[in-house]
Amino acid sequence: MTLRDRFLRYVKIDTQSDDKSKTAPSSLRQLDLARLLVAELKDLGLQDATLNEYGIVYASLTSNAGVTHPIVGFLAHMDTALEMPGGPVKPRVIGDYDGDSIVLNKGLNIVLDVKEFPHVPSFKGKTLVVTDGTTLLGADDKAGIAIVMAMLEHLKNHPEIKHCPIRIAFTPDEEIGRGTDHFDVAFFGADFAYTVDGGPLNEINYENFNAASADVVFHGKAIHPGYAKGRMVNAQSLAHEFYESLPEKMIPELTDDYEGFHHLVASKGEVETAEAHYIVRDHDGAKLAWHLDQFRSVAQAMNERYGYDAVALTITDSYRNMRHHIEAKPEVLERAQQAFERLGIVYKAAPIRGGTDGARLTYAGLPCPNLGTGGYHAHGKYELAVLEEMETMVQLLIQIVKKQ
Repeated sequence: MTLRDRFLRYVKIDTQSDDKSKTAPSSLRQLDLARLLVAELKDLGLQDATLNEYGIVYASLTSNAGVTHPIVGFLAHMDTALEMPGGPVKPRVIGDYDGDSIVLNKGLNIVLDVKEFPHVPSFKGKTLVVTDGTTLLGADDKAGIAIVMAMLEHLKNHPEIKHCPIRIAFTPDEEIGRGTDHFDVAFFGADFAYTVDGGPLNEINYENFNAASADVVFHGKAIHPGYAKGRMVNAQSLAHEFYESLPEKMIPELTDDYEGFHHLVASKGEVETAEAHYIVRDHDGAKLAWHLDQFRSVAQAMNERYGYDAVALTITDSYRNMRHHIEAKPEVLERAQQAFERLGIVYKAAPIRGGTDGARLTYAGLPCPNLGTGGYHAHGKYELAVLEEMETMVQLLIQIVKKQ
């Protein structure tokens, strides 16, 4: 099966996760892809391929070079994000892309405008896969799955390529932050691994945000508005006051690179009670701690000003920057860097302005930086994949596992 056919087959399966669900996996539709992948893995000779009770697919490929180490792992996630419908996906393949804006859906006037996405013309002459503008494409992360599966198929068809032992895992629920909740690092058994879940093929990511969430409940005092003077405290006004008291210019719209931010993700309220949910991010742990202290200071100051517990703040840690743990296991970076060099690719280390399953796995004892997929514009209607970049990533993974 070609890489293109694999990818198109996978994206047509709706695997959107469900952040309201308490089950694992959060949506049964993810199992549709999981079962297909187990069958395909067994067809490729990975007879130990299994789907466990939590929706995780595990498999292994023994070394054909008589070596037992290193054991290298690759992971990709099966679910898709929640910002757009997850299906039915109607992918369209554009061969020999001309470098101009792309009409995704003429009837709905949805256009991928190169003025808004000025990097897209750099894909001129390549093969793109796009959506019809009504759903996600699902390259995040079915491009990663297709790349891993194509690597395994290539190794099966080319036994002359001598490789180390390989472990594979496809996980559910990454998009809702639960991708590694039930991941068994000891069972997986890799010395180190890579999540294949990035964007440009020439990037390796081993720095991510330190992350926390801040849930704030505002307690107002409701009273008839005709007699409210000096008596009413509107919880919605408290929520607005809290937001305006946080450090200015530290929101996603105004930050980039290594700059941290707080982001108001959701809010709701009435006069008596209001709620706000924030995420707080920074690559520097000390700066994240400072930012969270600002939340605490604002809450305390407001409670003192109003003379009662008007603001209730709950802060929860989410994940931490994996950089120092990755650097302590230099082989995981060196193998990827050498693979780039052997393919003649000028690579760069780029920080992730977000989280990754690899960060949680790294803190669980499995060093796990992130590699690209050739997928772009994730979580939206303009998502696309560059097939030539995906094909290059297959070769990169092969170089990583080749006997040194």
